[in-house]
Amino acid sequence: MNAPAKLAEVALPTIAFTLDQKTIHAYEGETILKAAQRHGVEIPHLCYQDGLRPDGNCRACVVEIAGERTLAPSCCRSATPGMQVQAHSERALKSQKMVLEMLLSDMPDAGYKWLDTDESLQHGELSDWAARMNVSVRPELKALRREPPQADLSHPAMAVNLDACIQCNRCVRACREEQVNDVIGYALRGAHSAIVFDLADPMGESTCVACGECVQSCPTGALSPKTQIGSQIVDKKVDSVCPFCGVGCLLTYNVKDNQIVSVEGRDGPANQSRLCVKGRFGFDYAHSPQRLTVPLIRKAGVAKDPAALQTLNRDTADWSEVFREATWEEALALSAGSLKNLRDTHGKKSLAGFGSAKGSNEEAYLFQKLVRTGFGSNNVDHCTRLCHASSVAALLEGVGSAAVSNQVQDVENAGMIFVIGSNPTANHPVAATWMKNAAKRGAKIVLADPRVTDIGRHAWRTLQFKADTDVAMLNALIYTVIDEGLADQDFIARRVNNFEALKENVKGYSPEAMAPICGVPAATLREVAREFAKAKGAMILWGMGVSQHVHGTDNARCLIALSTVTGQIGKPGSGLHPLRGQNNVQGASDAGLIPMMYPNYQRVADKSAHAWFENFWNTQLDDQPGYTVVEIMHKCLAPESDPHKVRGMYIMGENPAMSDPDLNHARHALASLEHLVVQDIFMTETAWLADVVLPATAWPEKTGSVTNTDRMVQLGQQALEPPGQARPDLWIVQQMAARMGLDWHYEGEHSGVAAVYEEMRQAMHASIAGITWERLQRESSVTYPCLSEGDPGAPTVFIDRFDTEDGRVHLVPADIIPANERPDADFPFVLITGRQLEHWHTGSMTRRASVLDAIEPMATASLCGDDLLALGVQPGEVITVQSRRGEVAIHVRRDDGTPPGAVFIPFAYYEAAANLMTNAALDPFGKIPEFKYCAVAVRRGGEAAVKAGYGVGAEAAF
Repeated sequence: MNAPAKLAEVALPTIAFTLDQKTIHAYEGETILKAAQRHGVEIPHLCYQDGLRPDGNCRACVVEIAGERTLAPSCCRSATPGMQVQAHSERALKSQKMVLEMLLSDMPDAGYKWLDTDESLQHGELSDWAARMNVSVRPELKALRREPPQADLSHPAMAVNLDACIQCNRCVRACREEQVNDVIGYALRGAHSAIVFDLADPMGESTCVACGECVQSCPTGALSPKTQIGSQIVDKKVDSVCPFCGVGCLLTYNVKDNQIVSVEGRDGPANQSRLCVKGRFGFDYAHSPQRLTVPLIRKAGVAKDPAALQTLNRDTADWSEVFREATWEEALALSAGSLKNLRDTHGKKSLAGFGSAKGSNEEAYLFQKLVRTGFGSNNVDHCTRLCHASSVAALLEGVGSAAVSNQVQDVENAGMIFVIGSNPTANHPVAATWMKNAAKRGAKIVLADPRVTDIGRHAWRTLQFKADTDVAMLNALIYTVIDEGLADQDFIARRVNNFEALKENVKGYSPEAMAPICGVPAATLREVAREFAKAKGAMILWGMGVSQHVHGTDNARCLIALSTVTGQIGKPGSGLHPLRGQNNVQGASDAGLIPMMYPNYQRVADKSAHAWFENFWNTQLDDQPGYTVVEIMHKCLAPESDPHKVRGMYIMGENPAMSDPDLNHARHALASLEHLVVQDIFMTETAWLADVVLPATAWPEKTGSVTNTDRMVQLGQQALEPPGQARPDLWIVQQMAARMGLDWHYEGEHSGVAAVYEEMRQAMHASIAGITWERLQRESSVTYPCLSEGDPGAPTVFIDRFDTEDGRVHLVPADIIPANERPDADFPFVLITGRQLEHWHTGSMTRRASVLDAIEPMATASLCGDDLLALGVQPGEVITVQSRRGEVAIHVRRDDGTPPGAVFIPFAYYEAAANLMTNAALDPFGKIPEFKYCAVAVRRGGEAAVKAGYGVGAEAAF
């Protein structure tokens, strides 16, 4: 992946002015307040916050400017040449102190500011500035204090105490302008003015998405996390990375008594202090009483019953009926000994390993190394097979790199943002804020999806195409670009292969011919194609709605072609970005946790790569690709005569008994194994089928690196001590390796994480050579490719050449391939699965986070109003959804963004597992299952299994 040419550093122009009789320099357009801060001059301020638009309403920051009659707010007044400013004149100080005193006089006696480090600072920044400026409140002002409004405690996560509100509007700007959620407003006038949620609704009943940006912005604690009401002192603040989606937001854990009490967004390059509800309030899963704290071994004679998982209550089931406690030595000896015996008896292909994208790069690297050097085959995979495997296949084939070409925030430079098969406000909320910010500045968002999701409110055009018709619609866009002479012929001539074949292939895909197939009017298709081609930059971002089809690779090939023929790649504000679903899908894939690739996407069948790794690891290696996730499940059920029958598995941090398609088949396969070792933090559905369960560490309990969707390698630091006998995943993998006969030595703290990283860096020298462990500790986040320690990294790639052998894009034409299973008279609906804002993956973590579970406590299926009417069903009632493989009874929710004839079900709920119904048919290139399309029947009635204790959000769920 080639790095861009380095640009010469250009010094910003400055202007000189005087501040308190001293000459200082401000950047052109810089405010007086910012210039003063850079020069160490303190001016009180309350309504101002870095990252928010200056508003100038609190008047605490006023300064005196020579020649002007009135004092000026320094937060929104730009410095000009020769300006004479006094921030500490008698007049300015008197006004600043008066503002602070009047605001402080109106405060309640009890403070609400959270995380104060000094008990005297009960009203946060207001108390802090008052103390620094020696301001005290006169009794006569206290006597005029307003009647305090009633507290609003209706929200599961946040408390609203407007008696501490100074109406600085920071929460309004954070909600409306930064996160673009448009929930918080400023209502009424004069003495009656107030902060309101929607139409003065209680916060818990409003459309608030609980990102908590208002809490982080509030200077007085009028808005605060419920866990931190009142002045509290924490033991430590630890910098880390969010453990959920692939955006990779940097955050800080606030820890007291080995418990995370709250989370703050950190000013990282991916999030700039922003967080979503999961990142800010989804932390207490680590403290769940359901944590595994001791090794477990299946009791003798207790059979594995996959059918029992359908009625298993994850929250009340007692593992002691199935497992007994064991020592670490006994559990490790049985785990490794049994796997080693299977390998030596039945051959190296008899073992397989599933790693995790929820752990660190170092864990992923070491796990795949264990499978390859200890088990002796390449039968290792992880959940990328279930999310972006087809995208990876198409990108490697077309541009030579599986990573994104441009980072999410580069939408700031785009004229068009083409979002397809993705619901970013739910799945990548902070990334969605950059898109919404760009739209407010004039960028045109195009949403292409069978479902009209929340980002559609900000879209210039919405292409609600019929499910399964991606190729038809995308080829129509490519046809228009070529037919109307909008292709970038110079770019094509210099940097593209196989254009003529693509041109010939799309001749039958005119918008007029495809409109009846995809359901989008021809005129709209042409309009979008023209704007895409003509935009100063057009960026394509996609999710699993593109990849999880039998034609997922073809879908991605079309996106590559659209970007290429328009020349919308290799420059700012353009390019290709498959949004990664989990916190370390990118990093785990980079580290080689896939069956056909060594680290850094070097093919195991490539003789030179194979020889290099044999030498590097000093071990003979298999030179044939291993089996993928779904293929391994098939091999678990292979006949005894099959020499490649999988008999033993080691699963670290994955839950295939919930995440795989056709769960009845997957669970049967797992139960059929002769030996299954599961390493996790909870008794997942997969763990219930294990022979040995090893208690591991949650993300806040470990130190390690992860790589986000933007190609940023980022460092998370250990914040907590693990509970009971739980041990770091890195330690467990090394213990397993030792008992498999491997002579590994990784010295140092945190189970030698730095030593493992440095070995991984050598194996991935073509991408992260310049990112040393010391640099990662120092900078927290570094973008690859980064080839030397002085290299800043490359946010935009393919500027000069692509990562293919000849440096050119290789276009691959695609034709319409129908879904493996189509609706018919018996199964007339289409099932679409996906995620929700509050829940993630199989729910093993987020559904044990109290706030997240309170907001979305129960499984729901979404249908449009017309389909509900036809079925005679009201929102909140129970329906039964059935495919040819299984069925679930589930409560129904009305969502008119879901198209007629389709039903959407999130896959995080064990009591209504959507994957009981999904189809295991595979894309032939990416070997990814067709999660996003299968035929189902929907009927009224059924008995829905419901998790005990709905939570406060249940009543408003429909």
